Amino acid sequence: MGRSPCCEKAHTNKGAWTKEEDQRLVAYIRAHGEGSWRSLPKAAGLQRCGKSCRLRWINYLRPDLKRGNFTEEEDDLIINLHGLLGNKWSVIAGRLPGRTDNEIKNYWNTHIKRKLLARGIDLKTHRPLSVPTAAASPSSRPQDQLAVRSSCSPETSGACHSSDDDGCGGGIDLNLSISPPRESPSPSSLPTTQEAEATCSTTVVDVDASSEKN
Repeated sequence: MGRSPCCEKAHTNKGAWTKEEDQRLVAYIRAHGEGSWRSLPKAAGLQRCGKSCRLRWINYLRPDLKRGNFTEEEDDLIINLHGLLGNKWSVIAGRLPGRTDNEIKNYWNTHIKRKLLARGIDLKTHRPLSVPTAAASPSSRPQDQLAVRSSCSPETSGACHSSDDDGCGGGIDLNLSISPPRESPSPSSLPTTQEAEATCSTTVVDVDASSEKN
């Protein structure tokens, strides 16, 4: 079973409060104090719901209400309390004399939220929003790739364990001995074509002469 209603809805007034109703509610509370809101409407001669009487008194008629705009000190206090308590507006209102929980909630949703977002503050954690990371990772920089390639040098012992893209195959011995190139004969030291023919003819004549002597 649910909780019984605080009043009979068939015999209650709805809508805006009249000046006479406000005077009756203020006079009764001044004389008797804030008692049971269920029995107050009947005792004060009001055809209103007990909840309606309570909200009318707390939000509009009580003498300690603080009117006017919120100050910077109140803004900072609301932000700090919201970071500790969350959306517990009634508890936050207890720390701000003269302010109601409904007024603070409305002020938070219409003003303070925009102020925090403009400062880059997260509304739940009250911390700066995370900065997006760089698109390229540090390992993708050209100088890092050059450092990886330079690690595959002939001085390293054993096979190179880097990827195949670096051009180092596993198990290949890179300790190669390089000898200086042989000096090719200069063109001036080579015999010309006429000198070569003369040498050949002289050799043939010598051979014929020796054959005639024999």
